[in-house]
Amino acid sequence: MTKQELIKQLASINDTKLVMVVLDGVGDIPLEGKTPLQAANTPNLDALARFSELGQAIPVKPGVTPGSGPGHLGLFGYDPLQYEIGRGILEALGGDVDVGAKDMVARGNFATIDNGMITDRRAGRPSTDESAKVVEKLNRSISKIEDVEVSLFPGKEHRFVLKLTGEGLDERITDTDPQKEGKAPLECRALVPEAEMTARIVNKFLSQLADCLSDEAQMSYALLRGFSKYPDIPQFSDLFKMKAAAIAVYPMYRGLAKLVGMSVVETGQTIEDEIDTLSTVWHDFDFFFLHVKKTDSYGEDGNFDAKVKIIEEFDRALPKIKRLKPDVILVTADHSTPVPMKAHSWHPVPLMLHSKFVRVADHKVFNEFECARGMIGTIHSTDQIPLMMANALRLEKFGA
Repeated sequence: MTKQELIKQLASINDTKLVMVVLDGVGDIPLEGKTPLQAANTPNLDALARFSELGQAIPVKPGVTPGSGPGHLGLFGYDPLQYEIGRGILEALGGDVDVGAKDMVARGNFATIDNGMITDRRAGRPSTDESAKVVEKLNRSISKIEDVEVSLFPGKEHRFVLKLTGEGLDERITDTDPQKEGKAPLECRALVPEAEMTARIVNKFLSQLADCLSDEAQMSYALLRGFSKYPDIPQFSDLFKMKAAAIAVYPMYRGLAKLVGMSVVETGQTIEDEIDTLSTVWHDFDFFFLHVKKTDSYGEDGNFDAKVKIIEEFDRALPKIKRLKPDVILVTADHSTPVPMKAHSWHPVPLMLHSKFVRVADHKVFNEFECARGMIGTIHSTDQIPLMMANALRLEKFGA
C-alpha cells in the first residue's frame, strides 16, 4: 500500500477548515549573515510560531532541486516521482486553454537574444499587455507547420503557452531553455524515435518565430519547456475527502490546482486581494491553497530587499487569515529560491503548522534555522497534507 492509498483509506469528513499558505521560494541561504526571513520584520509570523510546530520539508529527494510543478505536487500530497507533470499543461490549464487529445502544450518564455546568445531569459519582464501584443503578432504569422496547427496564448508578463494540434504528437522531447543566460538556446531533440516529427515541428516553429520577432528589441526569441499532453491523475477530493479551493494569481499554479481537481477561484493581484478572496469563499470549501508568488520572483532576480518586503507584506496580512479561525494553518514553500543563487535550490523549505493539537515548543521566530530545529523535524513534502488532516481530526486510526 502506498502512502497516498493509506491516507485515502483513513480520510474522514468533518467541518474543519484547513489553510495551506505557500510562500513560493521563501527558503534561503544567508546573504551577509541573514536570510530574507531573518531580515524581515515579521511580528505576526513570529507570534504564530510561538504556538506552532516548526520543521522543514524536502520537496523531492535530498540534493534534488525541484521545479515549481514537482514542488507543488508534493505539497498537494502527490509523489512528484510518480506523477511527472510537464510545466506546459500547468501553464495551459491555469490560463484556461482547452487541451484535447490531439494537443500538446509547452510553457514559453519570451527572451532577448543577441548574436545567437541569450542575454535575458525573461526579456526584461515585459508587462502582460506588451507580451500579449507579441503573441498576437506571432499568431498572425504562424498558424500551421506541416500538418500541425500552431496556437499561442498569452500568460503573465514574459510567459505564454504554445499549443500544437495534430496527429502523432509526442511529448518525449527536450526543452530548448538552457536555464542560464550567456548560452545559446538549445535545439529540441527527440528522446525516442516516435518523437522525431514533434521535435522537427518545434524547431521549425522557433526558426519562424525568430524571423517574425527580429525587429523586437527585447522579446526577440522564445524558450520552451515542459512539453506535455493531458495526464491521468487522481483527484484531490477523492484522495483526501476535502473540497478544495485554490487562490493563486499566476497561471501555472492555478493550472496545477485545476489538474488535481481544486476549484480555482478568481482573485486580484495583491496578497490583500487573495486573502479577501479567501474570506469571500470561506464557507464554501474545506481546504484552501493560498499562493504567494513574488517571494520566488525576487529570489530569482537576486533582489534581497524586495523579497524581504514581500515577506513583510504577507506578515501584515496574516491576522486577516487568523480572524477566520481556521482549524489548521500551514505556512510553507514549494522549494527554496535563495537570493545569492538567483535560482531554485535543493535546500529544505521551512514549514510551520498551527492547530490546537500541536506540541508547542520554545520558538520565538519563524525562519529557516529555527524551523530546522523544530519539533516536526525534516519530512517529505508529501507528508504535509496528512499532518494537516491529522491536526484537523480528519484521519481515522490505522489498524486495530
